[in-house]
Formats: sequence, structure tokens, C-alpha cells
Amino acid sequence: MKKLLIITTLALMGATFTGFSQEKDKTKANKKPVTDSIKTLDAVTVSAKTPVIQQKAGMMIMNVSASSTSIGMTALELLEKSPGVTVDNDGKISLKGKQGVLVLVDGKPTYMSGADLAAYLKNMQSSNIDQIEIMTNPPAKYDAAGNSGIINIKTKKGLKKGMNGNTNIGYAQGVYGKLNGGLNLNYRNEKLNVFGGYNGGVAERFTNININRRFYDAGGVFTGSADQLSSMPLKNTYHTVKAGADYSISGKDIVGFVINGNFSNNDQEPFSFTNVRDGAGDVLYKLHSQGESIRRSTNVSTNVNYKHRFDSAGRELSADADYVYYKNNNTSSLSTQGYTSKDQVNGIPVLLNGDIPSNIHIYSAKLDYIHPFSKGLKLETGLKTSIVNTDNKVDYIRNNGSGWLPDDRSNHFVYEENINAGYAVLSGSFKKWELTAGLRLENTYSKGHQLTNDSLFERSYTNLFPNAGIKYEVNGKNELNLSYSRRITRPDYEDLNPFVFFLDSLTYSQGNPYLQPQFTQNIEISHTYNKFLTTTLNYTHTNNIITQLLKQDTEKKLTYQTRDNFNTMDQFGIAVSANFPVATWWEANTYLNAFNNRFDGLYQNDPVKMQFTSMTINLSNNFTLGKGWTVELSGWYLTKAADGLLVINDMGSASAGFSKQVLKGKGSVKLGVRDIFYSEKFSAYARYSDVDVDVSGRKDSRQVSLNFNYRFGNKSIAFARKKSGGATDEQSRIKN
Repeated sequence: MKKLLIITTLALMGATFTGFSQEKDKTKANKKPVTDSIKTLDAVTVSAKTPVIQQKAGMMIMNVSASSTSIGMTALELLEKSPGVTVDNDGKISLKGKQGVLVLVDGKPTYMSGADLAAYLKNMQSSNIDQIEIMTNPPAKYDAAGNSGIINIKTKKGLKKGMNGNTNIGYAQGVYGKLNGGLNLNYRNEKLNVFGGYNGGVAERFTNININRRFYDAGGVFTGSADQLSSMPLKNTYHTVKAGADYSISGKDIVGFVINGNFSNNDQEPFSFTNVRDGAGDVLYKLHSQGESIRRSTNVSTNVNYKHRFDSAGRELSADADYVYYKNNNTSSLSTQGYTSKDQVNGIPVLLNGDIPSNIHIYSAKLDYIHPFSKGLKLETGLKTSIVNTDNKVDYIRNNGSGWLPDDRSNHFVYEENINAGYAVLSGSFKKWELTAGLRLENTYSKGHQLTNDSLFERSYTNLFPNAGIKYEVNGKNELNLSYSRRITRPDYEDLNPFVFFLDSLTYSQGNPYLQPQFTQNIEISHTYNKFLTTTLNYTHTNNIITQLLKQDTEKKLTYQTRDNFNTMDQFGIAVSANFPVATWWEANTYLNAFNNRFDGLYQNDPVKMQFTSMTINLSNNFTLGKGWTVELSGWYLTKAADGLLVINDMGSASAGFSKQVLKGKGSVKLGVRDIFYSEKFSAYARYSDVDVDVSGRKDSRQVSLNFNYRFGNKSIAFARKKSGGATDEQSRIKN
């Protein structure tokens, strides 16, 4: 932590002197004869170094390609080092200390959350990512989903005429090795742009978890405990393919399509050792659980789009139609053997096998219209509809020594949802003012049917989501922004699913079909000085917040994880972002965010109030050494924070990277070291009602990676359009 603060202090000190020297250099430059520039213009190639972090109105951008410490990383690991973003041990993403982040890829939803989203982002390599956009207050044209905002991962695109592309291969070594590679091709002429690519790899990972639980009777007297060590090694193979085309029918009409395929195999063999103790700490008995989880995932998404441009003023109409299909074939087995306190076998093993198939179909269509007026006014409006059908089964069979029999935790859950929406956004510029105001209307109808016991629920609700922003340029160096939005977070499809999923015989997770959506109001005020220093104050109020809870059966020593609506959460926060050149060869990026989260609600009729003031720090320093060499030092740190009713202890990580341009600038070799001090250790605790749990975990976070990238083809630049599809939040709510 001290090392990170020293780097920040040096960077801030350097900025003061840099500002003086730059003004001085400009004065000298103005004395240079203009004719010299004219004579040498044809021989000059103009290039600008892209900063790792850029601050724009309502958005922060992380330029992945500009960061040498990003090589060999996955998308999930990149999010860990992104300003204001935290990722917990389960891959759950928070933004500025708030859950409910909507994750998009190229403006399109991932239609996943939880385990599926984490697995998908672990398969996405940094070599295929261009930028990560972080929007804390997105406009009304985006779906109203996302309690804390939107993260948009933009992949690399073919932007040049003729045939061109790039290929890459990388290897990372931690405790286990990881190999990845890919190829992207692009052909573009005046009317046609055809593109495609493949990326794949193999990886081994591990996660170790320690869980310590304490139990109390109805009178609050300590009765015993259970300490558990679990290890979850994972073998992963993945393939991603992409193909598409854009065709200019005329100078005003473009039609296109995109097909994405993601295929992965995840094999896991978790095992755990548990000691169950009495009130004096003596072991009563022991349990050894050995499991196997085989997961085969297929995700295919298609998008067809059309855009008509009416005139050169920017009036245009666009349409999108999307179809997304997910198929998961999962099987699991769990064997639990009991032992006495003296390590003698106690009874016969209890066996549990599960077949867990899941099928999800998503249909979406949207229509968007942009109409510029005179005097800087612009109207954006549109309609959208989406239909989601999910079919999830879990068939458990159990063997207690007398043969295989059906288990009563088997289930079959079918869920249907239809969302219809319309929006309008009016924006304009008047002298020093920029104004935007939007309103989104969403109607939601959903139906869930638990076929096993013929339990059915239906819901229908309509909501308005206003959004407004004001920007005022005080003078050439000072700028003020004010924004407000109301947003919704609907329950993930899997969280509504009442299935039981086992970690071991004493620990499992279970869905809650009675979950309701949560609603959030955000207010932000920001000040930007000299285009490099931005300070933001925010207040957030959330009703009916969806919170991860630990519940337990004290008598059976069982603990399970579920989600429930836990009344309210309030957050007050301040964030400071500074991006500046300390010297001509040194660029520093600093992000600090301090926030206070307050939770107030009921847990099993017991009042629970909790608050924590926390801080996140993200730092990166980039050094250009000449002759094609660049170096990056970066790090992040999170102090103790409240994640729902789970309190996360402080954690952090530091990384370094080296990059060298080769083959006349067409190739690059990058070497990176992630989590140098192996400090990325997760630990947390929960203390409320009858719950008293400590959790800690480690994963394969310290890695050395080597990557080679080669670019080939025509260098003449002709920008291709970046197309986002029609679906927005549905895909972000799928997990397994």
C-alpha cells in the first residue's frame, strides 16, 4: 500500500512541473519557421500515444491495448484492475461499491450473470479487447437495468480497407499453465466489409476456500462450530468464433449481420474436509466430500441490422433483430464419507449424482431514430421488445447404501418473460451549456412454473425511468456536470430458480422464486479541471435491494446461500480521477473512490443495520523508453467493504509489464507479471442474527505471461461502423 501511495505522490508532484515545462516548450515551438513544417510534411507520420485511462462526460475508458500489464489477462482479470470496479471470489462484479452492473460486449448484452458470466469473461482474452467503457449514469437509450451502471467491453475491429488482420499467441504460468491464441481477418472495399475471427485456449486454475462457522442456540449460547477446507481445481477448454458482414446498398443504406459462437468445456473436481466440533472445541466427527462437475456450454448469438441515413445532418433510422441461444449440459457427482474424531471410517459413503441441463432462448428487436434540429438540438427515440424462455431441470439420485433412488431435491423450473420499452432523449448545446433529458418506459410481464410441485407465479409491472444531465463549461479550465437517473435491477433468472446446488454435504446454494426487482436512484455532481482532474460526488438510494444472504440450519449444521430483498441501501461517495503526463516519457493515471454503504432491513424478523466506509485505489504508470520499449507499473487496493451483509476485508494487487515493438512495428512482444506480491487474497465475514461465518480464499492470481502479436495487411485507414445489437439487459441475468 505504501509503495502505491509513493508512486501516486511522485506522479502528482511531477504534474506541477510538467505543466510549466509544456507551456515553455510551446513558446519555443511558436518561434519555429512555418516553412520548415511545410517542407517536411510529406515525410512525417503523425502518431499519438493512447493513454491507458481516459475520462469523458459520464464515462471512463480503459484502453486495453495501451497497457502492457494487461497482456495474458482475461476480461474478468482486466475488470479487477479497472477504476472503481471490484470482482469478488465468485466472479461477481461491483462498480463503486454497488452491485447490479450490466455487462455489455460491443454494446450487446452478454445475457449471463453469476457463474456463466464469470466463465465467459475468463475465456475472453485481453488480446481481443480494445477498450472497456465504464458508465455510472448511462442515458435513457440504454435499458434501465443495472443498479450501478454499465460496463461495455469493446472488442477489436477491422478498420482498414483491403485485406488485413492480426494473429496472436500467448502463454501464462502461475501454479498452472494457460495457453491461448487467435486470428482475426477483415476485408473491406467501398461497399462490403467482411470480418471474422477465432480465439481459443486451454487453462488450468484453482480456488481454495476456508469456511469457519459458529453455531448458537435460541438463547444465544455457543454450542459448536464447523471448520471446512475446500479446493476446486478447474480444467477449461474454450473456443470462440465470430463472423459478419456489412453491405452498403446505397450511400444512405447499410445492412449487416453478426454471428458469435462460444463453446467451452469446464471440468472440476472439488473436494473438502470438514471438522464438526462441540462447544469446547473438541471434534465430534469429520466429513470428507469428493465431487466431480462436468460442464459443456454452447452459446450462439445472431444479429441482423439495418440503418438508413436520411441526410448529411445526421437524421437516421436503425433496426436490430437478435436471437440468442444457450445450452448447458451439466452433470455432477458428490460422495461424502464420515469419520470419527479418531479418523476411523464411520458408516458407508453417501452418494449424490445430478443431471442439470439448461436451455435458454432470447428474442429481441429494437428500432431507433435520431432527428437533429437546428440550434444544436437533437432527439433520439426508439422502441424495443424482448422475449425470454428458460427451461431448467435438475435430476438428483441418491445412494445411501441400499441402491440408487430419486432425491426429493430434483426439480423442473420454466420461466418466461416479456419486456416492452420505449424511450425519448432530447439533448442540446447552448453556448457554455450542454443539456440532456430522457425518459424510458418499460413494461414487464413474467411467469415462473415449478413443474415438480405445480407451483406457479405471475407478475406484471410498468415503470418510468427518467434520466437528466447538465454540463456547464465555467471557463477554459473548469467544467461542471450534474446528472440524475432512476434504474431497475431484475432478479437473475437463476436466482428465481428454486434449485439446490451443492458445494459439499453441508454447504449449498438455493434460488428464491419470490424475489422482486430493486429500484435505484442515482445523483452525481462532478468537476473537471484542465481536462485531467475529475472529482465526482454521488448519492444512491436503493429500495428492495437484492442481497446475497447466508442462512443456516443450526441443528443440522447446514449453511446455504440464497438471495432475498433486504429493504434499503444508501450510499454516499466521492471519486477523484487524474490522468496526466508527468514527463514526456511518463504518464500517470490515478483513481481514488471513497464511499459509505448503509444497509437497513430485516433478516428472519431480526432488525439488521450495517454500514461501512471504504476506499478503492487504482494506479497505473506508463513509461516510454524509446526504441520501441514501454514499461507499465500498476496496482489496485480495496479497503474493508460491505458487500450486502457480507463484509469483505482489504485486498490488493500490483503488476508490471514490458513491451517491445518488433518486425518494423508490425509485431509486438509483451511480458507481464501479475499480482507480484501474491496479495490478492479474498477474506470476508458475516455476523447477523444466528449467522456467524468467516470465509477466506485464494486463486491462481500470480502469473507470468508472454504474448506475441502480429499485424498484417493494408494500412490505409477507412473506419468501419461499430454495431451494437438490440438486446440490452436480458443476457446479463443468466447464470448456472
